[in-house]
Amino acid sequence: MEIVLKKVKKKDFAVIKSLAKALGFEIEQKEESPYNPEFVKEILEADKSIKEGKGIKIKTEDLWK
Repeated sequence: MEIVLKKVKKKDFAVIKSLAKALGFEIEQKEESPYNPEFVKEILEADKSIKEGKGIKIKTEDLWK
């Protein structure tokens, strides 16, 4: 059986963790990213394509033309 606790305060986490340890429970802590996973994937793919030489260079003075 799994139990998921959300929005646990840092001060309370230590108490919950020690109680779980005393009872022999396994604790898995995950922190959620504030970023959308699809957005992160797009950025990483774009970075990879630039490193592979697939990007386009634009001079700064031509940026607003």
